[in-house]
Amino acid sequence: MTKSVTACIFAFALMGVAQAGNIRVTVTNLTPVGGTFITPIWAGFHDGSFDTYDPGSPASIALERLAEDGTTSFLSADFAASGAGSADGTLGMGPIGPGTSVSMMFNLNSMAVNSRYFSYASMVVPSNDAFIANGNPVAFQIFNMMGGFLGADFIVLGSMVRDAGTEVNDEIPMNTAFFGQMMPNTGADENGVVGDHPGFLPVGSGGILESAMFANADFKMPMYQIARIQVEAVPEPATWAMIALALPLGLLRARRKR
Repeated sequence: MTKSVTACIFAFALMGVAQAGNIRVTVTNLTPVGGTFITPIWAGFHDGSFDTYDPGSPASIALERLAEDGTTSFLSADFAASGAGSADGTLGMGPIGPGTSVSMMFNLNSMAVNSRYFSYASMVVPSNDAFIANGNPVAFQIFNMMGGFLGADFIVLGSMVRDAGTEVNDEIPMNTAFFGQMMPNTGADENGVVGDHPGFLPVGSGGILESAMFANADFKMPMYQIARIQVEAVPEPATWAMIALALPLGLLRARRKR
């Protein structure tokens, strides 16, 4: 294949990704069998100003509802009201167990400032108010200033699990989501602030780690992996059709130059 043909194909490929991209977000629960679950994950693309939480400050109502009950609708409402983002959604229909993946497609304008950064949030279950999310709104830049795709692929470790500070970590089944709680918002109010989660109660305390279902749920173990999150560009089928049409033209031009 000549250099001119290669350049032609490369240019068409870049065109498909750089202007209006089909972006796939995939979240995989990396915990071992008997590990923690995560609730359906909220994902959003924004201009870098949408903040899900601030360490050392009280949680918002939206974060409280996510961290205590796994509800993402309040966070989506805050996101829409902020005017900072171009798209958001919730990945998954129910608790995501060890080894399970969920994905969602987003169609984004890569040149739009409000599509440049990515944020996520999910509750860690079972728990009273444990969650994972990026507190730094500009931690994951997905497009550069020229619209070039950067993407993201990272691991969320157990050491990154946060405590919303909204509910006491008593691990009493009736108060603990996915451990026996029958209704949302039933735990004892803590009136605290967002911070690092201290981990589950030790074995022998009658808490989560006493359950055979969660025998490997101690996320404070060194290098314990909660999830892998990937943000990938998916070329549109039409793009490759355009490349196929461009190929004969490129070959023809290359022959004329000989």
